[in-house]
Amino acid sequence: MGGTYVIGMGVYIAHPTTQRVGYAPTQPVPFSHALHAGELGMDCRYCHNTVEDSAQASVPPTQTCMNCHTNIRGQSEKLIAVRESYGTGLPVEWVRVHDLPDFVYFNHSAHVNRGVGCVSCHGRIDKMERVNQDQPLTMGWCLSCHREPEKSLRPLTEITKMDYVPLEDQAVIGASLKKEFKIRERDKMTDCSLCHR
Repeated sequence: MGGTYVIGMGVYIAHPTTQRVGYAPTQPVPFSHALHAGELGMDCRYCHNTVEDSAQASVPPTQTCMNCHTNIRGQSEKLIAVRESYGTGLPVEWVRVHDLPDFVYFNHSAHVNRGVGCVSCHGRIDKMERVNQDQPLTMGWCLSCHREPEKSLRPLTEITKMDYVPLEDQAVIGASLKKEFKIRERDKMTDCSLCHR
């Protein structure tokens, strides 16, 4: 009986719907990352401007949208909620897509400033009409990267480049960047207190 329970819980925990892979809520504004980050080539950091300095990537304030949309497609029906937000000063009520449990500490700046690209966790945002959760973001998934970070590291100039392809062997680049960024050794990268504070 106990074995069946363990197997059942394992299947439940590992199932993509439990891990929210593919979760793509309807947002109050039909914002297309495929258009903005993909077709227009906007850098992630224009809207998510705290990602290099803060634990949070930040949802852009309405003023960031209006920097362009005051003059570009300002009267579009798709932007009604943005214009209302701008007029009232109340934020657009975006629905969180990537939501870690409260007992998990994650710091965006610690990752992007040490060579972990946006695509590593968020997938090809530049191809998403509506953002969805691309990776499971489970403890096991995070630990696999913490155990071998060199597989995911890239130069800081390539952090937001979605189609980045290393110019040489990733193992060589990763090992060099791990040293350059002074990334901790494996035992410290998997210490519980690093993410559970």
